[in-house]
Amino acid sequence: MTMLDDRTTAPAWPAAYPQGYAVVDVETTGLARDDRIVSAAVYRLDAQGNVEDHWYSLVNPERDPGPVWIHGLTSGMLEGAPLFGDIAHEFAHRLDGRVLVAHNAVFDWSMIAREYARAEHLAPVRQRLCTIALSKELSLPLPNHKLESLAAHFGVVQRHAHNALDDARVLAEVFRPSLHTAAARGVRLPLLECRPLTEWSTAPPAPRIGRQAPGSSYRPNGWHPSRKRPPCPYPNPGRYDSDKRLKQGMRVAFSGDTSIERELLEDRAVEAGLHVATSVSRLTSLLVTNDPDAPTSKTLRARSYGTPIIDEAAFTQLLRDVAPAEE
Repeated sequence: MTMLDDRTTAPAWPAAYPQGYAVVDVETTGLARDDRIVSAAVYRLDAQGNVEDHWYSLVNPERDPGPVWIHGLTSGMLEGAPLFGDIAHEFAHRLDGRVLVAHNAVFDWSMIAREYARAEHLAPVRQRLCTIALSKELSLPLPNHKLESLAAHFGVVQRHAHNALDDARVLAEVFRPSLHTAAARGVRLPLLECRPLTEWSTAPPAPRIGRQAPGSSYRPNGWHPSRKRPPCPYPNPGRYDSDKRLKQGMRVAFSGDTSIERELLEDRAVEAGLHVATSVSRLTSLLVTNDPDAPTSKTLRARSYGTPIIDEAAFTQLLRDVAPAEE
């Protein structure tokens, strides 16, 4: 098992590698632009991935906590928690001068950047590293790119999934051997720039289920070519039932603009075991769109076939708890 206090040094450490890392996990009220952070954790690591210290805080989102069945944080638990503005300085202190490391880092960085913009501050971090991207660079033999699969590969035990502190601990434990493997092979780390938001306009929160609120703000990402994906390994269990969870093998189609990059949203669906369809047919389990009244070919077909339609906010919450195909 990979231990946090194992300080073995890899030979010939690349001089170009960063001098420190901040392994971060945030739990949120959802995955849309107007969702909020409900808890945050940071493990600070030195240049070779050794743990220096860690920090954790609950955060009052000033709204409903979202998927309590996932993160376990109720309104009562968060009522007396500090606001993000109250922890912004301490959080920034732990990020300062380090590369932000997270599993699906674009999401964690986006949520953090938006919280700092609301608080009229800037997060002092300029680069991020996604452990999904790093595992792909290393060609690790993983069945998928979930954190639990990465943890299992390195023999790290998850004690409390979707708890920010434990997820950050697990990520710190799997990042260190990944970093050493990359150094030993001379792999260039997949570092990306963190561009902070410099302004924020408050919009009404999106509904927790159903349609996107009128006037809700989301970033158009335009047309994009579809990518060829490997076939879904699970049989199609049929249409989505609003009273149940998504199930592996369901065929999901997307229409219109989304607040999360479409490619990333589709990747999340595939990694959860869903089949991403490029069109709507009688076999489609679900259509995801933020504009269900738009007269697009997909929405018109979905209505003619009786295919369930939900918005991005609802879908991204459901995506966090997809039922296995065998259930």
